[in-house]
Amino acid sequence: MMTGNSISKVPVVSKQYCSGSEIVLYVRRRPHVVNGGGFVVVDGNQKIVFRVDGCGILGRKEELVVRAGDGSELLLVRRKGGVMEALSLCRRWRGYAHDLEGSQKPIFCLREPSNSCLWMKNPITISVTSNEYTGFRDFEIRGDFTNRNCSIVDSSGRIAAQVGMCKEVEVVMASRDLYNVVVKPGIDQAFVFGVIAILDYIYDGSTRC
Repeated sequence: MMTGNSISKVPVVSKQYCSGSEIVLYVRRRPHVVNGGGFVVVDGNQKIVFRVDGCGILGRKEELVVRAGDGSELLLVRRKGGVMEALSLCRRWRGYAHDLEGSQKPIFCLREPSNSCLWMKNPITISVTSNEYTGFRDFEIRGDFTNRNCSIVDSSGRIAAQVGMCKEVEVVMASRDLYNVVVKPGIDQAFVFGVIAILDYIYDGSTRC
């Protein structure tokens, strides 16, 4: 978020993952694992920034874990079920972080239209629920994640992060297993990849069994 000529960092998970400048990160399937293994996120020097564990590793469907490069857990993401959701027009996913006491606290909610007929009229939306967060609280997904061409856009219409195909991959072959994510200044990268982990699962990606 811009404040005058400076960048305001607005962490959802941690200010550690809010950069003062635009950053490009690269996503690839984690190699040599069973289906549902997840993916890794690396920077331009091939250093691992995040790891996402899918249900093949966790052993639980509709649950994902976003970890830092050193393996420490940053986010637990799970789909909320129950009778009320079954009657709802949306499927809800929630992201949980750990507070200072180590307890899990909900920090964002992603709503996925449960009826494919409503898809075009009702895009995937995300609401930040963390009490400490001071930025735009509402986001939506615009574009087509299956073709690695979409954006996370805040309620002002400003792009927070953009998913695109790597140029190297475009030249050689079309692949959904290697793509880049451009995260705008001040945006929490851990939050962005928590959202991308859910999109990967929804669209039968590497996190899903």
